Amino acid sequence: MNICLRTVVVDCEDAHRAAGFYCKLLGWTITAQEPDWVLVRDPKGGTGLSFQQEEGYVRPVWPEEPGKPMKMLHLDFQVDDLPAAEAHALACGAVKSPQQFLEGVTVFFDTEGHPFCLFVS
Repeated sequence: MNICLRTVVVDCEDAHRAAGFYCKLLGWTITAQEPDWVLVRDPKGGTGLSFQQEEGYVRPVWPEEPGKPMKMLHLDFQVDDLPAAEAHALACGAVKSPQQFLEGVTVFFDTEGHPFCLFVS
């Protein structure tokens, strides 16, 4: 038996806006889309991301606060040049979190409020 993770599905307010952000950030392409759902993949292959538009979507709060919507997951991206990757993320529309916790790791929010991290190995 073989089980392979093919796609991570992310709930959001606007699937096309979220997909556009990650296409810019990662250099990926849209491979399928519907009015409320978009799939993006690395042209070189591997696990993809899809974005599912949800009515009533509420942005997660990070760091977590009692009684507020919590993130369910976050994405980590390894980079070879952290300052250049940070500048690129901002140019793509990311927002740098005012709270940072680890040296060598920078937390951002995507267009839908999901946290993601850029880090050097």
